[in-house]
Amino acid sequence: MAQLTVDIGGRAGIDCRGFCEYCYFKHVKDVKAFGCRYCLPFKKGCDYCTKGVKEEYSGFKDLKTIADEILAALQTKSGDLDRITISGGGDPSCYPQFTDLIELLGAMEAPLHIGYTSGKGWDDKKIADLLIDNGLSEISFTVFATDSALRKRWMHDPTPDISLNILEKLCGEIDVYAAAVVLPGINDGAVLEHTSEWLEERGAKGLILMRFANATEQGLILGNAPIIKGQQVQSVESFRDTVTSLQKKIRMKISGTPLWDPEIGSPFAIRYEPALIKKLPQVQRMASVITGSVAAPFIDAVLFACGATIPTVPVKKEIACLITIDDLKELDLRQLEQTVIIPGRAFVHDAEAQEVLSRDGIDREVIRGPDMLTADAETSMGMTKVQVLSMEMDGFAELIRAINMYGR
Repeated sequence: MAQLTVDIGGRAGIDCRGFCEYCYFKHVKDVKAFGCRYCLPFKKGCDYCTKGVKEEYSGFKDLKTIADEILAALQTKSGDLDRITISGGGDPSCYPQFTDLIELLGAMEAPLHIGYTSGKGWDDKKIADLLIDNGLSEISFTVFATDSALRKRWMHDPTPDISLNILEKLCGEIDVYAAAVVLPGINDGAVLEHTSEWLEERGAKGLILMRFANATEQGLILGNAPIIKGQQVQSVESFRDTVTSLQKKIRMKISGTPLWDPEIGSPFAIRYEPALIKKLPQVQRMASVITGSVAAPFIDAVLFACGATIPTVPVKKEIACLITIDDLKELDLRQLEQTVIIPGRAFVHDAEAQEVLSRDGIDREVIRGPDMLTADAETSMGMTKVQVLSMEMDGFAELIRAINMYGR
């Protein structure tokens, strides 16, 4: 069995009928290369940490180019296709040859999955039938609210009622995972409850809530904070309470990012599984593990249960994979061991990280840890608890092996 990803290209804010008011990519500046795990040791900057992080593409690809890429990809795969995923920097619903694209992929007779769409590009209710007839089996659909006036105001959807009609039809036929960035005072409270009830009644599989970010420490690393001046932002704890409270009222699965999945207990569901923690390797050496402020207490708890004696070191940045060199510059070097482990996906260049973390005269070795230690809501929404725990077991085992291999 094989999977195929179809990249249609496209640019955020341009190939999606304009930015939503809350979009992460609004106001993006021409920031310098961050550095990342893909950079060459002697060169800071690569396509991923210069263009990829900003989803900086040249526009939608034409259909012929996509067809050629599909053909080339199929020649490298063996076995029958069991999934085709449509992705890109732009919104698939706004792809100018969308009907032809779906019919082309539908002819391959494999289940289709649209990784993300706002539905803003769909102005004809017949699109739902086109998708279903051509084998769409799963879709991630940004809804914001099922109040069409709110959707029009905050998402700039020119035909919100048609978009919601399409969403309603899909909910009754395929696996629909809705998503909503939560803006306090706009689409939370009673509006959020109504949106959840609407989705549940129509058969959606789940709703992913995304905490609105409006400051650099919340993840806006592209020089684009604030996205909405004066907009209130929930604390991580308050957001988690929102997710928990809503799940108690709704049978459909509710999860949130950065916290949390009430059904599975993730992120870091393993902390509730002492029998599994006992199966992890024991920490035998000392190294400083750097991570984001949200994950730090959870990682700390697991590592201490495995015998660690060195506290996990949080930076101000909330999300570990969005750590940049500026976060490392703010650390108190007196807290750090000679071996420092940074998140695998952190946006820092290894050589620069070592220089910054050794500026007190102590030559520190900087090691990249696992890419992922747990599953956020966008990942766990389609996973079972066993799958999430398996991911966490693998991630922590890899982290502990790195501590024991490189630590002092």
